[in-house]
Amino acid sequence: MVFLSLVVLVVLVVVAGRFVVSRVARERRSLRETELRRRLVPREQLVLRGDEPSAELATALDAAEGGDWRPVAEYLAEADADRDRDANRRWMRMEPLSTAAAKEDHWLRLWREEEPRSAVAALLQTDALVGLAWEIRTDRYASEVTMEQARGFHRVLREAEQAAREAVELAPAEDPNPWVAQIAIAMGLGWSHEDFRELWAEVTARDPHHLRAHEGALQYWCAKWHGSHELMHAFVDAALVDAPAGSLLTTLRVRAYLEQNTRDKAGAAAYRTPEFTAAVDALLADLEQADPAHPQLQTARGWAAWSLVMNARVALAFEQFQLMGREVAGPWLNYDDPRTAFDRMREITVQAIGRAKV
Repeated sequence: MVFLSLVVLVVLVVVAGRFVVSRVARERRSLRETELRRRLVPREQLVLRGDEPSAELATALDAAEGGDWRPVAEYLAEADADRDRDANRRWMRMEPLSTAAAKEDHWLRLWREEEPRSAVAALLQTDALVGLAWEIRTDRYASEVTMEQARGFHRVLREAEQAAREAVELAPAEDPNPWVAQIAIAMGLGWSHEDFRELWAEVTARDPHHLRAHEGALQYWCAKWHGSHELMHAFVDAALVDAPAGSLLTTLRVRAYLEQNTRDKAGAAAYRTPEFTAAVDALLADLEQADPAHPQLQTARGWAAWSLVMNARVALAFEQFQLMGREVAGPWLNYDDPRTAFDRMREITVQAIGRAKV
């Protein structure tokens, strides 16, 4: 009887000891997580990429909203400065203005009337029409797009196609951007592989490493549009063969895996493969070499952070989240609520690191 009592006492002591250790571990984990959260920008301070335009861009957008196109023309003319001679930078400089024109283009139509030989205005109109076409179509699956939406989508893309021809005629022969503008048109109108390859040859003959162009072409070649997994990965392989360090073209590989895994409804294991790990490593190396002023640096950091979480390397992901600061960019912009999705993945990262430290 005494022996049994001693056994019970020993068991109780062991259980109590484990409880104390468990409680201490939980407290340490909680403190660790709190410390990590303090290193990140609070959710209520997060902004979406593009929500805070530069003073110059804000001035141009305000003028356009008031019907004055000249400040826009001046803003885009500055893209000829040495730092913006790169066609990809010029394209990125134009994008927020074409987005604005897709919503209200009175000022752009005035510009085209008053300066019909402006190559910049023709290109801006092309991209604005593409944006308008996609607004009409919406981002729903093809089966969910109404007949009326589909007709409007194709009608406006045909207008964009005509505007693109004018942009090609007006622009300097070496400028790839009037050809880049046709990538989304080709995708929407279902150009054949042969026709698309001819278009792509025009782009790459002028700028073989245009990141925005490659991002658009990746969509054409993915299975949900006009390609397949094999064609998409072959396209990425070709793009990365001689990609300069710091070009951030390595984002294409992780984007391609997301397209493939989403299409195949693959689980978490699909992001733990040696191939995906190698793709993430290549992106991290590219980020190390990238120009701090690269217009898509924040977007690439977003893809790196997302990929590292999916690849179960949360400590490295946390570093990227810290570098991103308050601006949400990357795959989260495709979510219905980007801030919430971004913050949720940061929290997953914090909790995973907290568990690892216990």
